[in-house]
Amino acid sequence: MTAPDPDDLSALDHVLVLAPYRKDATFLGRLLEEHDIRVEISTGIDDLADRLATLPGVLVATHEALTPHVLEAVASHVRSQPAWSEIPIVVLLDRASPNIRVRAELSRIWPRARHLFYQRPVTPVELVSGVQSALLARLRQRDVRDHIAREVELRRELNHRVKNILASVTSIFAMTHRGATSLEEFAEDFRGRLGALANVHSAVFHAVGENVTVQEVADLTFGPYRLTGEDRISSSGPAVMLHREAGTTLALCLHELTTNAIKYGALSKPEGRVRFEWRVSDEEPREFSISWCERDGPAVEDPAHAGYGTRYLRAALTGMFGQKPVIAFHPEGLRCEARGPLSRVNGNP
Repeated sequence: MTAPDPDDLSALDHVLVLAPYRKDATFLGRLLEEHDIRVEISTGIDDLADRLATLPGVLVATHEALTPHVLEAVASHVRSQPAWSEIPIVVLLDRASPNIRVRAELSRIWPRARHLFYQRPVTPVELVSGVQSALLARLRQRDVRDHIAREVELRRELNHRVKNILASVTSIFAMTHRGATSLEEFAEDFRGRLGALANVHSAVFHAVGENVTVQEVADLTFGPYRLTGEDRISSSGPAVMLHREAGTTLALCLHELTTNAIKYGALSKPEGRVRFEWRVSDEEPREFSISWCERDGPAVEDPAHAGYGTRYLRAALTGMFGQKPVIAFHPEGLRCEARGPLSRVNGNP
């Protein structure tokens, strides 16, 4: 028998019966199932370990079942329990047995179990009520388990995000430092790039499913550069969801293109305009493409050497789309186009 995943929500919701003599197991199984309690029956020590591995909510054992091998198998299971677990064990004692000594011994052998003792004959109502209460306690333990697992996952995610953010900030610092010619220029560029990064992280944080739309990225990135009553940067395209990494990369690339246009390109002149568009093809496999187009700015010349900003755009967009972008220095304005599989950037399930 293969042990289930300990985080499987189906675990901890059934009763394991260990009653090897007479028809005790059959009687207990029928009694509990009549009250909608799922039951598994162990046939003996040979299958007990596998049955315990299914993570029963409650173990019900008759006095006769408590052989030395069974005691050790259950003790091993109890010792291996995680911190949140305390398996309830219902023991049906014989009237003539030394009950005080038995209870003391089981408490010693199974210290991390919740013991419930019933002396036979026990009424069906009393037994069923006790088992139901034990199962309820077990399900509450499962809630604690799930809460702990979620908290651990959130801590890991937080640690991962902090590392990624610090890596991004370090990269932005290096990029800005290499391209700056003065402390004032460095401070302005660094502040702008950090703002673009922060805006996208905020959008992703508030979005459902940790995704963000291309339109949200564009609006957040272009917002600081749009003047009241005058929109010199237009953006349009279909509704496309991006996962967190793609959204952050696109925001930084758009910020780089925008600041470059303000310094040297179309946005350096009052009449200059920028058009940012994105499309999704209808054919399978579907392709996602973006286009940045500047016009009515100063005449553009193809630089003799690519600056750091251009090198960054090429590297970042290649990583995002899986193939190199086209960056063209047309006399009438800079053009930047990139395309790749939609599945590579899409934040939809």
